[in-house]
Amino acid sequence: MRRPSAAELRPVVHPAGVKDRRSGEHWAGRLYMREVSLRIDPYLVNTRVTPNQLTYLMVLTGILGGAVLLVPGLLGAVLAVVLFQVYLLLDCVDGEVARWRGQTSVTGVYLDRVGHYLCEAALLIGFGLRGADVFRHGGGAVSWLWAFLGTLAALGAILVKAETDLVDVARQRSGLPAVTDSASAPRSAGLALARRAAAALRFHRLVGGIEASLLVLLAAVLDACAPTGSGLFFTRLGVVVLAAVAVAQTVLHLVSILASSRLRAEEGAARPGGAPEGGPDASGHTAGPGGGRD
Repeated sequence: MRRPSAAELRPVVHPAGVKDRRSGEHWAGRLYMREVSLRIDPYLVNTRVTPNQLTYLMVLTGILGGAVLLVPGLLGAVLAVVLFQVYLLLDCVDGEVARWRGQTSVTGVYLDRVGHYLCEAALLIGFGLRGADVFRHGGGAVSWLWAFLGTLAALGAILVKAETDLVDVARQRSGLPAVTDSASAPRSAGLALARRAAAALRFHRLVGGIEASLLVLLAAVLDACAPTGSGLFFTRLGVVVLAAVAVAQTVLHLVSILASSRLRAEEGAARPGGAPEGGPDASGHTAGPGGGRD
């Protein structure tokens, strides 16, 4: 079977609006990864590889991205960054192959979403274990505080995604239609200002897989350049920052949802429900990559 060209694939796998989705498209996807994936798609669309198999591979890659952080020094950090770039590539490719073949499915959306939960949690837990120095590469005692903080960051990242997804669950079970972007705006003027400030600062993105992996690499470089005896100071500082961001984001995101109209029936809205559109809220959070199969 003839291999389709990138020009033939583009209008099908990148339909209008895919790169512009506020809640479903990662900045790296818009900037470069969608163009990279478009060059990979021709080699996959006519094979027996299914979109769900690509999603499983994405999940495995992301979990490995967290596990390699147990490798000390720059090597572990570089491997994590590379694996999370592959993870993002697969996150683009699985949906593009599904669109080309007309194989989009509820199962695919579900697997994609669960995959993001697992992979981002794996990276943050791996970062905490790296800070704890569980294999004593630095020669000192294991400090489980850092492992706890990494796990706390992972729990926060999962809870924020769950808070977003549960809006859809609550509306659907109540017979309400999909929430619109306008419903995401807080009813309070003060919270609306906080939402705009958080969206501008984008601190919420730090606990995302791509951003967190880059932070891990930055910390590893700084640790490598630090004076002898500094140990894992910058890695541990990074763990603290991510844990603090995750906890703050969890609380702010919940407050923003409750203070907005997302859980209310919108005037003139039709039933039944669908998938939510989630712009940044008071925590600055969006659904992020994988807000449904990409």
